[in-house]
Formats: sequence, C-alpha cells, structure tokens
Amino acid sequence: MRRRSRWGLGEITFWAAAAASLVVAPDYLLLLNEIAILALFALSLDLILGYAGIVSLGHAAFFGFGAYAAGLFARDIYGEPVTGLLVAGAASGLLGFATSFLVLRGSDLTRLMITLGLALMLFEAANRFAGVTGGADGLLGITMLPVLGLFEFDLWGQVAYAYSLGVLFVLFLVARRVVHSPFGLSLTAIRNNPLRAAALGMASRRRLVAVYTLAAAYAGVAGALLAQTTQFVSLDVLALHRSADALLVLVLGGAGYLYGGLIGAAIFRVLQEWLSGITPQYWQFWIGFILVAIVLFGRERLTQAPRRLFERLGAMVRRRTP
Repeated sequence: MRRRSRWGLGEITFWAAAAASLVVAPDYLLLLNEIAILALFALSLDLILGYAGIVSLGHAAFFGFGAYAAGLFARDIYGEPVTGLLVAGAASGLLGFATSFLVLRGSDLTRLMITLGLALMLFEAANRFAGVTGGADGLLGITMLPVLGLFEFDLWGQVAYAYSLGVLFVLFLVARRVVHSPFGLSLTAIRNNPLRAAALGMASRRRLVAVYTLAAAYAGVAGALLAQTTQFVSLDVLALHRSADALLVLVLGGAGYLYGGLIGAAIFRVLQEWLSGITPQYWQFWIGFILVAIVLFGRERLTQAPRRLFERLGAMVRRRTP
C-alpha cells in the first residue's frame, strides 16, 4: 500500500499543469472553473461506482442539494465561501447517509431506479417550493464574501478557478488516501466478490454506507462550488443530464482510478466547447458518436492506433534517412 500511495512523476506533472493554467490560459479561466467543478463531481461518483460498484443514475440529487444549501446559506445567513462549503458538504452527506440504507438494497437495476427517483423527487420539490428555492426563476440574491476574507471573486474567473482547483486538490488528497487505505481495498474486494468479502468477515453494509455518504458530501461540495462561483442556483443543478454528464465523464476517462474523472471532465468539456462552436445544433450527436466508438472499439485500441501510426511514420523516416 505504501508503494501504491507514492506520488509518481505523472501525478506531479498533472497538478503542476493544472496550477500553471492559471497563468498560461487567462482567457479560459471560466471554462477551467467548470472543468474543476465537473471533475470533483465525477470524482464523487467514481468513489461509489469505480471502487464500491454502486451504480447511480441520480447522483445529481446530492450535487443540487449542496448547491441549494450553499446558496441559501450565503443569501440568508453568512456569505463566507469556505463556511458555505462545509455546510453544503455536511447537508449532502446527511442526505446520502439517510438514503443509503434504501439505495443499497436490491440489485443494480433497483439502485438505478431508486437513485433516479430520488433525484426526480428533489427536482419536483425544488420546483414546488419556489418561495424557498426560487423555482424556475432560480435562487437569486446570492452575494459571496471574499474567500478567507482576502480574495474577492472577479469577473474573469481567476479567483473562482483558483478556489475550485484548491478545493478539488484538497478533496482529491483525501480521496486518494481513502482508496489506498485498507478501507479502500476492502471496497474493491466487496465490488469484485461481495459473497467472499462477507465470508471473510467484512462489514460490507457499513463500508458501503460510509463511502456512499462520503461521495454524497463530495457531490454537495461540487454543487456548492458552482453556486458560489456563479452566485446563482437553478433547477438545472438537479436535472437528469447532470447525472448523465458525470457518467459520460467516467466513460471517457475511465472508472476505478481517481484521475479518470479528472481527465474525463477535461476531455468532455473541451469537446463540448469545441463541437458546439463548430455545429451548435448537432454537437450532442458527435459526443454520442465518440462514446459509441469507445464502447465498440475499447479505450486501449483507440489510444494505441495513433501511437502505432506515429511509430510507423518514425520507422519510415529512419529508413529513408541516410
């Protein structure tokens, strides 16, 4: 476990590049902020899907619950961002703990339906109680104080992206420590063979409840980041496409290792931005086409094809070079 938990050169390079993007990409800070928030949301889903094997089609319930909790807290009580993050994470974690006993019952199909139903119920509740949530008009009047009393949010998104990236990094460190611990290994054992894990004496239900609660808190923090950096919350945070986007991100980046959600979030948002600029009406078609290609041909085969092409071109150049 010590060997697996050591930092490699690739990991250091990844986070160094993310930090350097604050300086080298000043025109794309708002897009980078969205990528950081989506990456944290996908990371939360990866904790339960990739490591514990818990499928979910309504993970946006915790994302949206955290967004509304942070927005209401900032509007009505206290607008300090870090405090709002803690409140939103605790609120979504409590919701995850309360619903985990229902979600973890039954088969994967049952879990899909329960999680989807939970998200739909919260969506309709937010729409019904418009006096609290703002309904279809959204939650207005959110005013955020400077982060830690020092850094005020600007129109260019520099503080917002630095804030979201910092939160993502801290929570990634916690998740990395969790998955490389005996607890994380037990989750993998339960995912691979729940009957054998139970025969070995593992308290499977307690471990699944714990990781589900942690993932819900992570999703709530991601929703709170969106509410705080945009200073607006709408019903869209509870929509079905939020959960679908997180699943698509894990398909692109890969589930079962923490960087899959981070890399997939960057690929998904860059593709979305690029394709919507080329074909505003049909960009979803091309996203779907890419996903179908990944499923049919496999991620390894798609990534090996360009590498083999470059190797052949290099060999041809070397043969022709005297």
